[in-house]
Amino acid sequence: MTNPPVVAMRRFSRRWGVPDIAEVPGGRLVELPGRGRTYVVDIPGPEGAPTLILLHAAACTGYLTWFPALDALAERYRVIVFDQRWHGRGIRSQRFTVRDCADDVVAVADVLGVERAILAGYSLGGVVALLAAHRHSGRVSGLVLCATPYRFQEKLRERAFHQAFGAVAGAVAPYSYRRAAEYVGRLPELPEHTWARSKLNRWALNEFRSSSGWAMAQVIAELGRFDATAWLVTLSMPTAVVITARDRAIPVDRQLEMATMIPGASIHLVKAGHASCVLEADRFVPVLVEACAAVAARQ
Repeated sequence: MTNPPVVAMRRFSRRWGVPDIAEVPGGRLVELPGRGRTYVVDIPGPEGAPTLILLHAAACTGYLTWFPALDALAERYRVIVFDQRWHGRGIRSQRFTVRDCADDVVAVADVLGVERAILAGYSLGGVVALLAAHRHSGRVSGLVLCATPYRFQEKLRERAFHQAFGAVAGAVAPYSYRRAAEYVGRLPELPEHTWARSKLNRWALNEFRSSSGWAMAQVIAELGRFDATAWLVTLSMPTAVVITARDRAIPVDRQLEMATMIPGASIHLVKAGHASCVLEADRFVPVLVEACAAVAARQ
């Protein structure tokens, strides 16, 4: 007799395009000198392949954002995934800044012996990739920006929200980080990377829950202050922009604006929403692979 939860999960997977998998590559905790410790997955890929560093979305982990794409990308690249600050098993710092996240990318590359890499970022990860390319242009050989804005405050309602939210988050910051540290301190040291095939939904929920809501309040406040308008046009590395054309979180026109402002950027459309990296992976992953190939071809 078929197990009802298994049937439900299979229907969910077919409906949303979630891959029916039972494992992801295992990783390890890595100490970044002078910065802290984070969880890193390093998939070697073909001999001599270019290196691709994947940067995940807010309130996610490296696994949760990228697990549907890892097999396809590892066929062509050395793939590195890590948890960013205050996400999953990422660095626990006194405060969260996008600048620190951008510098963490280079620190991870240093520890793993990577001189130059293509950065692929999703939402928050795209913002971090942009700033890393701006601050460390000699270390970034290309960019793949998915569901990514170059600024968050444009319309009046956006400015009102982010300014108010930022003020509240600033007022409770010490308490937020203290509660977040208590929360992540109770996590198992390492995340699961194998599970029963029928337990994909439980695994994904555990990955989502590994990031504290208290920390995410500070992440959102920091993101609201990000604005790359002044230097976006100076980026010179090959760039591909994957636009999530049914996105209700990141305005589609802002994604398109960004693509037109970065010199020579190619545009790749996926008819999917903001969570397409997982919930519509059957649509997103082929476009991601195409975008990465477009950047790698211009190395």
